[in-house]
Amino acid sequence: MVSGNDVIHVAAAPPATLDEELVNKIAAIIGKSPYEARLRLTGKIPKIIANYDIVARADSAAQSLRALGLVVTVVSDSVLRQSWQIFRARSLKFEEQAITFYDRAGQSNRMEAGELFLIISARMQHETQTEVTKTERKLNITATLLTGGIPILKKVKKKETTRSHQNVSFLRLYGRTSPEPVVEIMQQNFDYSFLSSEMVSSASANYLIAVRKIREAFPRAIFDDSLTEPFGANIETTMAQDSIEASCKFIYWYHKAVSNTGTGLQVQQGYWYGA
Repeated sequence: MVSGNDVIHVAAAPPATLDEELVNKIAAIIGKSPYEARLRLTGKIPKIIANYDIVARADSAAQSLRALGLVVTVVSDSVLRQSWQIFRARSLKFEEQAITFYDRAGQSNRMEAGELFLIISARMQHETQTEVTKTERKLNITATLLTGGIPILKKVKKKETTRSHQNVSFLRLYGRTSPEPVVEIMQQNFDYSFLSSEMVSSASANYLIAVRKIREAFPRAIFDDSLTEPFGANIETTMAQDSIEASCKFIYWYHKAVSNTGTGLQVQQGYWYGA
């Protein structure tokens, strides 16, 4: 449910064509300048274009935007920030019309071919912090004075924290009733031995083969790779964990809106979606 102090976000998927007339109409609806409206509707990923403190105002804006042909999601901030206990798969086993996934603890999650609604293939930036101890030589002033000015050096240990960024690919599988991922596969933390003779020495190549095989096992599921653009190509794909989570949710709601199960305006768990 939406609390009285909750911020309500209106998000929209960038339209295929964004001409000046459409930009001006959108800007008038959301109360932004045409420049800002255009900026918020660039790229491939659904993103927040306006914020409201009253549900009725957000819903009215969403209805007007839908009338222009946009696919719109209205979601409360508390729902958008809701975190999930994701089942992170370490390995898998293909079965007839199903895949069983296993985590590090040996727990399993079996998915039938018809249960899967959406597959999101994405990349995010992962920051690693490493503490390093360095030894430096510094002038020992006291000892130097005692020797009459002959420089005496001493060893000083200094701890430094270094940060490095790595581009991490992952796959998320979604059912038909919730934006909560059913299974997540991380490229670097997965056992590719199921590939057998197709397995190669490159983790990235094995990951791509695994993605292809999973797609083949779930032919009716929607596949979305809009979050796999090379890092640096555009700002929306250079994402950390917090922004990638929101984007995955908006992508789920977008496909829910344009699928047969998302026709009209529907209310579920505090968010609204509709084509």
